[in-house]
Amino acid sequence: MKKILLGTFLSVAAFTAAQQETPVYLDDTKPLEERVEDALSRMTREEKVAIIHAQSKFSSPGVPRLGIPENWMTDGPHGIRAEVLWDEWYGAGWTSDSCIAFPALTCLAATWNPEMAALYGKSIGEEARYRNKNVLLGPGVNIYRTPLNGRNFEYMGEDPYLASVMVVPYIHGVQANGVAACVKHFALNNQEIDRGHVNVNVDDRALYELYLPAFKAAVQEGKAWAIMGAYNRYKGEHCCHNQYLLNDILKRDWGFDGVVVSDWGGVHDTKQSIKNGLDMEFGSWTNGLNWGASNAYDNYYLATPYLKLLESGEVTEKELDDKARRVLRLAFRTTMNRQRPYGSFGTEQHSLAGRQIAQEGIVLLRNNRQVLPVDLAKAKKILVVGENAVKPMTIGGGSSSLKVKYEVSPLAGIQARAGKEAQVSYLPGYASPAQKEQDVKDAKTPQQEAIDYAALRSEAIQAAKDADVVFFIGGLNKNEGQDCEGADRKELNLPYQQDQLIEGLAEANPNLVVVIISGNAVAMPWVNEVPAILEAWYGGTETGNALASVLFGDVNPSGKLPFTFPERLEDNAAYAVGEYPGNGEDVTYKESIFVGYRWADKQKNKPLFPFGHGLSYTTFEYGKAKADKKTMDENGCITFTIPVKNTGKRDGSETVQLYIRDKESSLPRPVKELKGFKKVKLAAGEEQLVSFTIDKQALSFYDDTRSEWVVEPGKFEALIGASAGDIRAKVTFELK
Repeated sequence: MKKILLGTFLSVAAFTAAQQETPVYLDDTKPLEERVEDALSRMTREEKVAIIHAQSKFSSPGVPRLGIPENWMTDGPHGIRAEVLWDEWYGAGWTSDSCIAFPALTCLAATWNPEMAALYGKSIGEEARYRNKNVLLGPGVNIYRTPLNGRNFEYMGEDPYLASVMVVPYIHGVQANGVAACVKHFALNNQEIDRGHVNVNVDDRALYELYLPAFKAAVQEGKAWAIMGAYNRYKGEHCCHNQYLLNDILKRDWGFDGVVVSDWGGVHDTKQSIKNGLDMEFGSWTNGLNWGASNAYDNYYLATPYLKLLESGEVTEKELDDKARRVLRLAFRTTMNRQRPYGSFGTEQHSLAGRQIAQEGIVLLRNNRQVLPVDLAKAKKILVVGENAVKPMTIGGGSSSLKVKYEVSPLAGIQARAGKEAQVSYLPGYASPAQKEQDVKDAKTPQQEAIDYAALRSEAIQAAKDADVVFFIGGLNKNEGQDCEGADRKELNLPYQQDQLIEGLAEANPNLVVVIISGNAVAMPWVNEVPAILEAWYGGTETGNALASVLFGDVNPSGKLPFTFPERLEDNAAYAVGEYPGNGEDVTYKESIFVGYRWADKQKNKPLFPFGHGLSYTTFEYGKAKADKKTMDENGCITFTIPVKNTGKRDGSETVQLYIRDKESSLPRPVKELKGFKKVKLAAGEEQLVSFTIDKQALSFYDDTRSEWVVEPGKFEALIGASAGDIRAKVTFELK
């Protein structure tokens, strides 16, 4: 007998049970914690166990007898996933679940604008609420350690401060809709290779200074209602049931009062799950019905096996009550909240929000000879080259794959913007192998045909000679081995012979614009041959319109890179001194705290493009920086100011970045660390005084010999600039 598929209905078993008893109604006028304790006191042991594990692929039961609804989870961080069958991953065939795709989180991070993070969270939260999901499985804040990680596009870059500032308003926006943000993946999930079992060895300095701050901010400032454990291991224990991460750090030290949700298939042991901090178990087997049981979810680690341990007296109900309490708290914050708004889904407002975020996130990496923006009064013949100009990018990539209401391709966006003012033609130039369709039952892998790269390349290069401007739109895609969950990239270079194609196009036409669509850094051996380069990320539903608005100058680009683009893979710390991907069982982060720009500074490597880099169609001049005092006492603050002027002829926005250097540390420290940023909008000719105020926390480091954060008196330097590689002003000060 098939179970009901609709998320708003109870399962058959739960529905039947609900009909057999008159529900007990709970008093919703009491404070939250009183309501939780009241409900807990009325629950049986069996009901407590039932609510802490799944009943389907994406739901867990409520307590029908008490009128407590089911919990419904949804992937992912970039849009609301299509409905799947109760016990399987295949699509359920709904006709009302086509969502708006928002830009990837790398694009959001590239806006360097907390207001965009708030807009993103509000919009995706409204979509989740309308679909009656009460837990959104996102956002992701794992640190960008290597440019080959297949899941980097779901995260917010390499810097813990940037990720911390951006994640908080995202959470606030989601949870204002009565939907829990489930921040992931806690912690140290920095590669997809061997992700299910690899044990991460990392020193405490790197753990506390790099890999935990964004999660801490999500909990203590964002007040996140849920956290998802990671697949990998730390200190020999899987992160979904890890004493040190979940009980000691998350719940004890940070005071987290929400639920810890397992990643799907991330649970491995009943006793460890009981003792080590897991609250809700999901996806422990791909298809529960293969067990041949009437309800195979009862075989999960926190189901019947847990009940048997309770009945035998091997464990007490202390841990069970804590887990049930947290799940009840989740319900009262979401589905049981009468003030919860209704949300909205697939709206024009959400599409335009996504477009605005995509526009702000696009990064102008290079613009020699002011090739951009393209003037349609002069460019009458436009050639668009590249598979990514037409390839859908909202599907694929793993759990973030979406069924979208529509998706504007880059080619369609360019054609729409050019209108009748220019002739726009298209050639693929390259192609990627066909991939197996996702979320379709019994899908067959399309017949693989040999790709004649030389012929595709030759055709495009020949056509480029007659064009006024050439837009090459390439990069990565969501195929396995690219930007995709479950596997990492094989190399830093572009796939599918794109490098040879770009070199040929550059030789054929001096007005070449290279647009990289990706969630990762790529090598650019042709960088000095190409006048204009854009990083456009995965822009979601409105990708093409957002890109076209920047290419033709309707929008002045203002994005900044949230991670370093190394020139070579060997310039990345994980490859230079660290370990990646490890030996199959363990991986050691030998580079410690020196990740991204911290490593480039230490080695005095000049990256291809530095962290924080991004150009504009206007220019900005930085004046002399000043501090309001020369010395700072231990309990005080210090404020830095710097005048920034738009010296160009058009309005634009600049992200002013503050880095701090410790000049006299007892332990090794990075040359500089990001401790502040402000995005300011300036009209042509306008000047603003930008200010930053910091306290001693911005000067601190984690002393692993003392297991605490410390601040040492001495001399410091404030470095203010346009990127980690473009410091415009310095101010020296002292901490007494």
